[in-house]
Amino acid sequence: MAGGSFGPTGVAKERAEQYQGKVTSYVIIACLVAAIGGAIFGYDIGVSGGVTSMDEFLEEFFKTVYDKKKQAHESNYCKYDDQGLAAFTSSLYLAGLVSTLAASPITRNYGRRASIVCGGISFLVGAALNAGAVNLPMLLAGRILLEVAPTHLRGGLNMMFQLATTLGIFTANMVNYGTQQLKPWGWRLSLGLAAFPALLMTLGGYLLPETPNSLVERGLTDKGRQVLEKLRGTQNVDAELQDMVDASELANSIKHPFRNILQKQHRPQLVMAVCMPMFQILTGINSILFYAPVLFQTMGFGGNASLYSSALTGAVLVLSTLISIALVDKLGRRALLISGGVQMIICQAIVSVILGLKFGDDQELSKGYSIVVVIFICLFVVAFGWSWGPLGWTIPSEIFPLEIRSAGQSITVAVNLLFTFVIAQAFLSMLCAFKFGIFLFFAGWVLVMTVFVYFLLPETKGVPIEEMTLLWKRHWFWKKVLPEAESNNSSV
Repeated sequence: MAGGSFGPTGVAKERAEQYQGKVTSYVIIACLVAAIGGAIFGYDIGVSGGVTSMDEFLEEFFKTVYDKKKQAHESNYCKYDDQGLAAFTSSLYLAGLVSTLAASPITRNYGRRASIVCGGISFLVGAALNAGAVNLPMLLAGRILLEVAPTHLRGGLNMMFQLATTLGIFTANMVNYGTQQLKPWGWRLSLGLAAFPALLMTLGGYLLPETPNSLVERGLTDKGRQVLEKLRGTQNVDAELQDMVDASELANSIKHPFRNILQKQHRPQLVMAVCMPMFQILTGINSILFYAPVLFQTMGFGGNASLYSSALTGAVLVLSTLISIALVDKLGRRALLISGGVQMIICQAIVSVILGLKFGDDQELSKGYSIVVVIFICLFVVAFGWSWGPLGWTIPSEIFPLEIRSAGQSITVAVNLLFTFVIAQAFLSMLCAFKFGIFLFFAGWVLVMTVFVYFLLPETKGVPIEEMTLLWKRHWFWKKVLPEAESNNSSV
C-alpha cells in the first residue's frame, strides 16, 4: 500500500484542524504515569552496575568475583568476568523480550490500563524479591519480574520517554553513590527503592481512565467518546472520535501485519526496524550505563570514585537528551546522527589509546589520565544522548504506514531488547578478551552505522506520516529496491 494515513490526506488534515481540547487532569496523570514507566526502566539500567561493584553484594552472591577482585595478580580487565554476574543484568532484557509478546494481547483484549496495573504489581513483587534476596535464583527471579513492568510502556517510542529513562539512570547512580556507604545492606536499599516508582505507577494505572483508542478498538465507541470528552475537557470531539473509528476499522481489516512488512514494498521500513535499534545498542552505550562503576573500577578508580564518575555520566546523558529535544526539529535527524557518530568514534578511539598505552595488568592510570578518560567517556555519552539515544526510537516510530505500524514497532522493540540482552551478557567476557580494544570494537560499529545513515537514511524531519512512503520512492537507493510500480513516478 502506498499511503500511511487511514483515508485521503485532505480529509485527515481537515479533521485534524477540527480537534479541540485543553490540558486536563487526566492528561497530566497519563503523562506522569508514562514518565514513571520510563524512569523505572532507566533506574533498572543504572542500579545494576552500581550494585555489582559493591563488595558486600559480590561477597553475598558472587564470591568468586569478590575473591578475584581482591587478588593483585588477577588481570584488571578480567576481575568481573563471570557469566552469573552478567546474567544479573541481562536477565532483565531477556524477560523484557518475552513480555513484549505478552503485553500486546493483554492490551488488545483488556486495555492499556490493565497492562499498566499488571506491570506495576509485577515490578513491586520484583523489587521486594531483590531487596530481600538470599540466593542467586531469588535475585534473578526478582530481576526478571522487574523488567516485565515497563516494557510495554515503550510503545510511544519518543524522546520524552528517553528523557524519563535518562533521569531514572541518573537517579539510580545517585542512589548507589549514597547507599554504598550503608554497609552491609546498602545494595538491598538500592534494589528495594525501585518499589517506590512502581507503587506510583500502579496507583496511576488505577486512576487513569482507559484510553479512547483502546475502547474504540474493542467496540466500546460510546465509552470511548465519554473518556475522550473527559480527556479533552470538551464535548466537541466528533472529528477526533471519527478518526479513531476510521483508524480502528482499517487496522482491524489488516489481518497479517507481519506478513505485510515482509513484502518488497516495505523493505526500507523493515531494514530500519531491524538496523536502527540494533545500531543503537552496538554504539556500546549500554555497556557504559550498565557497568559504569565496574568499568571505572577496572581502570583503577576506587569504589567511591567509580560511583561518582558513573553518576557524572548519568547527569551528562540527561543534559544531552535535552539538547536533542531542542535541536531535532531544527537540524534534522541525519545531522544529529552523523555528528554524534563522528564524536563517538573519536572519543572511543582516544579512550582506547590511553588505556592501551598507560593502563594494563600491572599498572594503574595516573590521576591526570583518569580525568582525561572520564572527560572523553562523558563526551561519548553526550554524543549518544543527542543522537542515537532518542533518535534510535524516534525514527522507527515515524516511518511505518498504518498497515505495518504494529508489526514494525514490535520488531523495533524486540530487536532492541535482544541486542541489549546479548551485549549485557557478553560484555564482561568481551572486556576480559579484548581489554582496551573493547572501545575500538564499538567504535568500528559506530563507523558502520554512521556510513549507513549517510547513504541509506533519508531525512524525515517535517515529513507527515501519510507522505513518508513517498520519501523512500525518491531516495537514490531505495527506489531501486522498491517494486517498479512503486517507484516509476519518483524522482531522484
